[in-house]
Amino acid sequence: MLINSIIWDFDPVAFSIFGREIRWYGLMFATGFAFTFWLCLWMMKREKSDVTIPDTLLFYLAIATIVGARLGHCFFYEPAHYLANPIEIFKVWRGGLASHGAAIGILIALYFAAKKHKKSFWYMTDRVVIFVAITGVLVRLGNLFNSEIYGHETTLPWGFIFVRAGETVAKHPTQLYEALSYLVIFAGLLGYYIKQNYKPKEGVLFGSFLILLFGARFAIESIKNVQVGFEEYMLLNMGQLLSIPFILAGIVILWLAIKNKLPNFPKPKTVPAKKR
Repeated sequence: MLINSIIWDFDPVAFSIFGREIRWYGLMFATGFAFTFWLCLWMMKREKSDVTIPDTLLFYLAIATIVGARLGHCFFYEPAHYLANPIEIFKVWRGGLASHGAAIGILIALYFAAKKHKKSFWYMTDRVVIFVAITGVLVRLGNLFNSEIYGHETTLPWGFIFVRAGETVAKHPTQLYEALSYLVIFAGLLGYYIKQNYKPKEGVLFGSFLILLFGARFAIESIKNVQVGFEEYMLLNMGQLLSIPFILAGIVILWLAIKNKLPNFPKPKTVPAKKR
């Protein structure tokens, strides 16, 4: 018997505690941070490096991801609404997070984390992108559990009918497309890191990540439903437009890394010699 489509009627609520719903999306997010800490600690031990780095990264990344993703959604997708109602920005529980905003927030956080631990920015980014890739897998699974951010109508046998979103025809499960893409990227980045004996050439992983992840995002966005009304009239949707600068940045960073021309920043503070 051939399968024409998959009926998706998954309950987004995992369980309740004292009347408060705990959703699978939140659990996926939390699992991503937990995995980030564990993987970073494993890396630091392998490199015989500073084992306090995972603590700093977990704290910085948690704040940067949530704040960046929220502000990204507010100002990239619905600026008029949130500028007119700024208090709504703080109501994160109502939904509205943008991965491109999270990416910007994370990059800013990594600069300060690198400065704190006297590491180069490229050292930090090369390792964190591995965590981000696997966390992206979990977040997109959370989107699937929420029956959100899916694609156009399809007749392919793996199309999902998202019952809880009110759909009656099969749609592209773009959440799964992205999750699988990010999983492949994670495996490739981690494999390269291990193959280089835990000492990859600075900037190569970061540049490759930007090209691959945002390239995949750009491609998948072409079959994804628009998130806000104004995108209906755009040649490229907001997700694609926001991906282009990251792809271009990745190309430049990778080229500079290969040519050994990456700038060294943040520059370590020079301590003046003591007068005798």
